[in-house]
Amino acid sequence: MDIVVKGRNVEVPDHYRQHVADKLAKVERYDHKLIRVDVELFHERNPRQSDHCQRVEITCYSRGPVIRAEACAADFYSALDTAINKLDSRLSRAADRRRVHRGRHAPVSVAAATASLAFTPPERYSTAATESAVRETGGFDLIEEADDQPWHIVREKEHPGEPMTVDDALFHMELLGHDFYLFNDKESGRPSVVYRRRAYDYGVMSLGM
Repeated sequence: MDIVVKGRNVEVPDHYRQHVADKLAKVERYDHKLIRVDVELFHERNPRQSDHCQRVEITCYSRGPVIRAEACAADFYSALDTAINKLDSRLSRAADRRRVHRGRHAPVSVAAATASLAFTPPERYSTAATESAVRETGGFDLIEEADDQPWHIVREKEHPGEPMTVDDALFHMELLGHDFYLFNDKESGRPSVVYRRRAYDYGVMSLGM
């Protein structure tokens, strides 16, 4: 399993990379076919968010669905611990689902499987522009680059578009920790989106033909 640690406007020291490798060594017990784990660090530049200024995102790639977890804290070590706890829970759910399918039992619906889970709104971070600066804090060099745009796209992703059922799409959404998931509906053949509504209700949107 390859572990890739990188920072966005953050210089990641070697001792933290080793700490990440030690922490992630145990996740293979859930899935021995893990190929790569990406760990990305972000620094919140808004001083009003100092209690949640360090953000860690973990993404696991294997032969199965992509599994993701993220967390914010006052330091990268605490954020990593919280993100790994979320990751453990989602990897465990994926492992349980694989065991159910191998045993040819009827799988539990996503709504039922997640009914006991506390919903935590996704953490958000500011993209406000600041002047170029480098600060030393907690062993990390935080690099803030100037940007004249009032907004900017910080990430682009492309996902495979295998047709799937709504229940499978909800399962993938929960493993990613997102509030929505784009997929090709196996029954209708249309591009569709499942999304989280209030409490544990979900919604589905599809494009008309």
